[in-house]
Amino acid sequence: MQQVRAKKRLGQHFLRDEAIALDIAKTPVFAPTDVCNTGKMQIIEVGPGTGVLTKYLLQDERFELKAVELDKEAAQYLTVNYPQLNLIEGDFLKIDFNDIFSDGKFCVIGNFPYNISSQIFFKVLEYKDRIPCCSGMIQKEVAERIAAKPGNKSYGILSVMIQAYYKTEYLFTVHEHVFNPPPKVKSAVIRFVRNEVKQLPCDEALFKLVVKTAFNQRRKQMRNSLEKLIGKDNPLLSYPIFTKRPEQLNVEEFVELTKLISQCQN
Repeated sequence: MQQVRAKKRLGQHFLRDEAIALDIAKTPVFAPTDVCNTGKMQIIEVGPGTGVLTKYLLQDERFELKAVELDKEAAQYLTVNYPQLNLIEGDFLKIDFNDIFSDGKFCVIGNFPYNISSQIFFKVLEYKDRIPCCSGMIQKEVAERIAAKPGNKSYGILSVMIQAYYKTEYLFTVHEHVFNPPPKVKSAVIRFVRNEVKQLPCDEALFKLVVKTAFNQRRKQMRNSLEKLIGKDNPLLSYPIFTKRPEQLNVEEFVELTKLISQCQN
């Protein structure tokens, strides 16, 4: 049987534990109204590799599965061993989901490459109105960041941006010895499920800019980092909210902050 070599440049660490793969395959959550016209939920798997997760997704009759694989060697392996798989060879980050799923909603799942996991999740946010659930395995540190609450040292840009639109859940930790090759860090399985927020009650592009700008100097009070958006002599900077550090604000407070900044920019 053809073997697939894990490639460091692609951040590949192949899961060997079948029980964990099965547990990950059970993580997608969606409503009956989210299924497509075949009565199934459309699923896209990121980086299936050797197919340890893929085979369980294919077995689940609730799913209509597609997978995206950049590694040509892995793609050849999957084509031979899972001929029924609808496989797309390419870069997940460059894909236009509208070309893959002409209509309806779809879930994203995978043992995500650690070196691009944050980029994957920002891409999910671009399609948040079509993605009711995203779940899978990532580096433990990133999972903790996504699920972190205000006041936690892990709380950051990813935390705020994802929690603005999704309910996040840190599901379980995965240790290094179940991978080939073993990573140097622990891993975790996380899930985020779309919340009821259709649109933030503020300028969403400005919200994203405010969050990123604030956390670029996370140790400083926000009047220091945000003065570039409103001017260093702006009286708004004397408001109490500007004396806080970004990690102290929840999503709702960042929304209010964005409204204040928007008013003075108009």
